Amino acid sequence: MDVAVGESSRPSEAERAALRESLSRALPEIPPHYFYDDVGSELFERITALDVYYPTRTEIAILEHWAPRIVERSGCQHLVELGSGAGRKIRLLLDAWPRSQDDWSCTMLDINELFVRQSLARLAADYPRCQFRGVVGNFVHDLDRLGPPGQRLIVFFAGTIGNLHPHERQAFLQQLAAGMGARDRFLVGIDLVKDPARIEAAYNDPQGVTAAFNRNTLTVLNRRFQGDFDPSAFAHRAFFDTHHAWIEMRLRALRDTSVHLRGLDLRLDMHEGSEIRTEISCKFTRERFVRDLADAGLWVDDWFSDPEQQFALVLVRRAQV
Repeated sequence: MDVAVGESSRPSEAERAALRESLSRALPEIPPHYFYDDVGSELFERITALDVYYPTRTEIAILEHWAPRIVERSGCQHLVELGSGAGRKIRLLLDAWPRSQDDWSCTMLDINELFVRQSLARLAADYPRCQFRGVVGNFVHDLDRLGPPGQRLIVFFAGTIGNLHPHERQAFLQQLAAGMGARDRFLVGIDLVKDPARIEAAYNDPQGVTAAFNRNTLTVLNRRFQGDFDPSAFAHRAFFDTHHAWIEMRLRALRDTSVHLRGLDLRLDMHEGSEIRTEISCKFTRERFVRDLADAGLWVDDWFSDPEQQFALVLVRRAQV
């Protein structure tokens, strides 16, 4: 078991420039990967256990029912999980692995090094016949660190692909397709369009866990870019945008406030009621997602959903050329 860590945990000039640009927009934005420090990652695990948060338990139920079929259909020897978090769902695929297969391995990529190390330690103890490897990185930028193509099942759970803006999602899918071999498969979880009230409830839990998770991103920026955000000066807001078919999470200023991010050489002046967008989460119809895949040169091998059509796991392969 080994863990490959990126070159440096210090912000690069490219990272600083990208964040400076996004915070300088008419509607300032914070990319969602800044949610996931140790505190944010723990808060997200708490979110997934909330009664109102249907995606996690629905996706797990689909996996519990279909994992053997998914493993059989993929014909893979190597699992690769993007954005692995605590590694709970990958166990359902590992449990479905043929006991007669000796040559199998698993690579887990996540932006949070602590979660990667903890997940690998637990999994290696419970699945001693499997070779585990961790990669600390960002699934948008580090697909080339996942190893060569060849009978891989690359899994991307939790509807996380919906956090990418449409142009980012298309670039990600095109990059993924370019790195896939003919025998590789991609398993992706997507949240489906449904009653907006149910979607909004999942992002506005009465316990305030999602609000704490949202505000924590300001603490991450303070630490990483020498900022002076006051998280208590911002309120959590989440709503469903029917035009784009996505949920938006924002932070709304409760008073006039001025923030200095010395590591970005940026001052952000905000008036009471002004907002920062911290996340979108796209919801898909089957037709829309199949079209997105086809535009990237990917085809659907199989589609797995729950009886209520709340969520889906889609098994994908590269289109023949």
